[in-house]
Amino acid sequence: MANAIYPKFKQSLAAGDANSDLDTNTSTDGVYAILVDTADETYNAADQFYSDLTGAGLVGTEQRITNPTVALGLFDGDDVTFPSVTGDPSEAIVLFRKNSGANTTWRLVAWLDTGVTGLPVIPNGGNIGITWNASGIFQL
Repeated sequence: MANAIYPKFKQSLAAGDANSDLDTNTSTDGVYAILVDTADETYNAADQFYSDLTGAGLVGTEQRITNPTVALGLFDGDDVTFPSVTGDPSEAIVLFRKNSGANTTWRLVAWLDTGVTGLPVIPNGGNIGITWNASGIFQL
């Protein structure tokens, strides 16, 4: 699988749906990343919300992407560190737009498994650092 923006997220952007902006960074809203074991979770273009992901494929705890920016369709933000990660190997990252509601309202944004420094990784109980591409996380 190659990197992909979830089609239903693109639809939400085009429609101007709530909780689809990527540069929001408040105490309850923002873009997060979660590590994914592709043996247990695969990309599905029909997925729309975080609740569509299977818990078995998620590794570690989600981490906020701080200082998010959107400029001319380019989404970027600070690199992330997943602390004290144990569990299955991780070959992908899912980005999602979290809000103060239930995970059935957290929009899936992107599936990233190519060109991400730090992936794939085998957790060993230590921190896992992910470095985004210098030109940005993804371009719309």
